[in-house]
Amino acid sequence: MQITFLGLLIPFLGTTFGAGCVFFMKREMNDSVQRALLGFAAGVMIAASVWSLLIPAMNMSVDLGKLAFLPALIGFALGIAFLFLLDNITPHLHAMSQNPEGPKSSMEKISRTMMLVFAVTLHNIPEGMAVGVVFANFLNGGTISSADALALSIGIAIQNFPEGAIISMPLRSENNSKLRSFLYGTLSGAVEPVAAILTILLTWLILPFLPYLLSFAAGAMVYVVVEELLPEASRDEKTDICTIGFALGFALMMVLDVALG
Repeated sequence: MQITFLGLLIPFLGTTFGAGCVFFMKREMNDSVQRALLGFAAGVMIAASVWSLLIPAMNMSVDLGKLAFLPALIGFALGIAFLFLLDNITPHLHAMSQNPEGPKSSMEKISRTMMLVFAVTLHNIPEGMAVGVVFANFLNGGTISSADALALSIGIAIQNFPEGAIISMPLRSENNSKLRSFLYGTLSGAVEPVAAILTILLTWLILPFLPYLLSFAAGAMVYVVVEELLPEASRDEKTDICTIGFALGFALMMVLDVALG
């Protein structure tokens, strides 16, 4: 139970620590550090999508024989489609974070910041569900180990770190207090543990659909990596730090999944 509580809390702590940058940084996170963290998180999430989500989803469907891939394929496609829909409704995180000057009027600044808070918060819901799904599987004696589940939580937390900073920093630049800016950044991540807990509480309902939900989470995370993390980490053709971070993250998650799983 303690492992589950810690696993649900870790992604929220990632957002909180990122938002806390407003107390220590004058303007924004160091560019190289941000690129390395985003690349590392992308590597962890891609590896987690394969070993912690898609492969277990197919293993749960072995009774379908040669069609064991079908639930994983359907769930993965739905996860991609869901995040694609969100990205067409809400602003792209990397596009907004690359506009340092921002809008000119105070009302436009408020609108832009609130849209950013809304976008990050909305993107955090499927991530919280992903954490809830893997821990629901772990608690019910499924194929996912505690190490797999914790590794996924850590990977999402690393991704959440720059997101927390992306919210708190613009708020501070708009003459909000450091504390208020920090609280807004922190609250954007509060939906993750809530979504995870609700997912676990509804385990009895979702258990028959677990292969679809695991692969849905995989599709959602792969979309986030390709659409948000990698473009932000490799912008301006500066790819070296991102590539190294990605390789380290992927290798670490692979070791955790295979050796400790």
